[in-house]
Amino acid sequence: MDILGATLRIYVDDLDKAIPFYEGLAGGEALRFERGGVQAAAIGCFLLMSGPESQLEVLRKVAATIAVSDVEETRHVLGSLGADIIAGPVATPGGRNLIARHPDGAIYEYVDRQQ
Repeated sequence: MDILGATLRIYVDDLDKAIPFYEGLAGGEALRFERGGVQAAAIGCFLLMSGPESQLEVLRKVAATIAVSDVEETRHVLGSLGADIIAGPVATPGGRNLIARHPDGAIYEYVDRQQ
């Protein structure tokens, strides 16, 4: 399992207002998508999210998004180390993902670019 990097999850009230700042900071253009009523924008290492509080409340429980080379392989490694797979792997706009609870209770999203 190769960990390729991590994404900082940022919750904002107004996505359209926040995007220009993070585009300037990261030096790139936002990739926008929507999932489950939550609007999101990926910009460099930042993932901005905005939406109904009922949806964001669930997302806030995920400490970070970790990019990996292969989610399926990651599922096997996490399981062998005692993590609980809460959801996935499933296809998303950015690739496949899964949500796992580590033995210490921390919850992370793992994502690859494969679809």
